[in-house]
This record gives sequence, C-alpha cells and structure tokens, in this order.
Amino acid sequence: MTRTRALTEYGPLVLFVACNYAYDIMVATGVLIAATVAAVVWAMFKERRVPWLPVIGAVLISVFGGLTLIFEDEFFIKIKPTVASLLSAAALGVGLLMRRYLLKIMLGSMLDLDDRGWRQLTLYWMGVFLVMAAANEVAWRSLSTESWATFKLLGLGAIAVVASIGAAPIMRRAHRGG
Repeated sequence: MTRTRALTEYGPLVLFVACNYAYDIMVATGVLIAATVAAVVWAMFKERRVPWLPVIGAVLISVFGGLTLIFEDEFFIKIKPTVASLLSAAALGVGLLMRRYLLKIMLGSMLDLDDRGWRQLTLYWMGVFLVMAAANEVAWRSLSTESWATFKLLGLGAIAVVASIGAAPIMRRAHRGG
C-alpha cells in the first residue's frame, strides 16, 4: 500500500476516533467528512488521476455524515459501514451475474488471474463484505459509541487485513500459467 493510499484511507479514520474520544460523535463526524474530502483531493493532486473508490467512499461519508449532523443522530454514521459493505457485495454480485468481474476491472493490471480465479475472488470478497456488514451491525447495536468508533477503525480494519491475507491462496491457485 502506498503512503498516499494509506493516508487517504486511514488518516481520516484515525482523526475520527481521536475526535470522538476527545469531543463527541458530532464533532468527530464533521472532522471525518472534512478530512476525507481533503484526503481525496490530495490523492487526486498527488496521483494526477481520480481515485474512484476513495471518491465513492467520500460521497458515502459525506451523505451519511451529513445526515448525522443535520438530524443530530449518530445512527446514520454508524450504519454507513454496513451500507457501504452491502453495496460493495451487491455490486460484485451484479457484476458476477453479468459475467463482468468488477475486481478484474479494478485490479486486472495488478493480478493475472484466469476467469475461474476472478469468479472465486469475487465470491470470496462478496462473503467478506457480508461479514463486515454483519460485524458492524453487531458492533453499533451492542457497543458504546466510543467502543464502536474504535471497532470501526481496528475491528473492521483487522477483518479487511485478514481477508486480504486469506485471498492469497485463491490468487495463487488461479494465477494464469501457474
């Protein structure tokens, strides 16, 4: 992961958790929106291209964060990870049904997999996104706001890291020519 990508993805989240502990969820949400938009603009400037996934993430954060601030209700920011995960799983599923592997479109220049591999990887990540959605639902419904914010950073982050490591055998088996 490049430094730009890491800063774009995790910088706003770290600020969100810190502001949530120091102030409250409303201040943290405002900081999250501003930091996410700033990080995406910075990434666009630095990479000289539009990083579409972070842009989509920034839109979701702005919408759910905006609803949180407008209605002064933390429910919206807490369900954002669930909605984002379900939308990701659904997008991969629709692509799968259309026999267009969205992961291949996004990662095809980095991975050389056969169609079986792209299908398996797509199914795998659909499952991961569903697990992440379920984990967030359990977390926001059962944890304090402060604990949920920490879970959002560390728990969902850990699931993503473990899932990425878990995908390696699929990618090795389905590598073209290997």
